[in-house]
This record gives sequence, C-alpha cells and structure tokens, in this order.
Amino acid sequence: MGKFSKGILGGFSGKVGNVVGARWRGQDIMRSLPQRGNYVPTEAQVDQRERFKTAIGFVTPIKAILSAYYGKQQGDKSAFNLATGYVLKEALLPDGLGDYTIDYPKVLIAKGDLRGLANGAVVAAASQELTISWDDNSGQGNAAASDELVVVVYCEALDLFETANPAGTRDLTTVQMPLPPYWAGQQVQVWATFVTADKNLASTSTFLGAVMVS
Repeated sequence: MGKFSKGILGGFSGKVGNVVGARWRGQDIMRSLPQRGNYVPTEAQVDQRERFKTAIGFVTPIKAILSAYYGKQQGDKSAFNLATGYVLKEALLPDGLGDYTIDYPKVLIAKGDLRGLANGAVVAAASQELTISWDDNSGQGNAAASDELVVVVYCEALDLFETANPAGTRDLTTVQMPLPPYWAGQQVQVWATFVTADKNLASTSTFLGAVMVS
C-alpha cells in the first residue's frame, strides 16, 4: 500500500496501482511498474533480429577497418554504422532455416572516391600464403603510386579474420599475405582496397574471391 507524506498534493512512498513512489536525492519521484505479460515477438521482429545478429556478428571484428575507411560520418551515423546498415540491406542471404548468411561478393570493407584496384586477383601460394596481384594504375585519376593496399581475409569455418593494413603500395602490383598455419585447407574470402598514404581517402573495395589456403 502507498502512503502520502504531505497530503494528496505531496509525495508518497510505496505502490499505488502500477505506480511506485519513493524519495530519491531529496526529491519525490514516481515510476511505473514494468508491464508483465506473455509478449511474443512477431515474425517480422524475429526476422529483423536474426538479420541484425548476423550483420553485427560479421562486421564487429573488423570495426577498426570499417571505421577508418568506410566513407565519412553522415549526421549521427558513424562510418561503422553506415557499413553495418549496408550489410543489413545489401549483403545478407536467407539460409532457408530462418537464419541468414553473408553474401560475400556484396560486402564492402571500404567506400570512397579513390581509384580502386585494376584487375585485382588472389591465388593460394605455398605455406599458407596468399598472392594478391593487380595492375599499376598510378597516375590515372587520383591514383598515386604511394597509395596503400589494405586486405581483409575471412575464414567462415573458423569465424576469424586476418587483415593487412597496409599490405604494400599501389606500384608494387603484387604482395604476399601470410595466414596462420592452422588455416591450411580452409576456404577464405578476400577483399582489398587502396587508401591514400595519409589515410584520408579510400577506394570502394573489391571482392577478390574465395580461395582454398594451401
């Protein structure tokens, strides 16, 4: 039972209906009790939760890359928020069992107006290394020889990422990226992008494909 301390216009302590009164830091406060019931989320709400869980689980380990290179903040939306929103809208596939998987070719690890990779490719090399190659397009548009290559590799079976930031410069045309020995025999997904030497501008990333680690 609630008790009024100063008449009907004063504060009260205890509970009156679904309202609780108390004295806190010298002030009389009231708050409503939480609603109880057998709330069941709608099918659409469950679907949205699964989409968000899949997207945020994928992007969180590479938050540093996305925060640095996925465009510029828009209003109160950070680069990481924008990258997460993109995955939610464009890079999810239903698995037919109520869950979602990542549509790897549609994933972007960076977004910007810098000239990107020309004829980028990836192949497996010996001893758990990847060979990443491209054509040197320095001098075309805003591309510079000093632009730095950033590589992101994801192993779905292990649910692990490896990154190289930087892996080399645009004028090299090829780099070797070592992976952990225990990745041998695993399939990996590979993305790459260029960023300027001062880190202020990135290219929209390229999905180089899937490859089996030797």
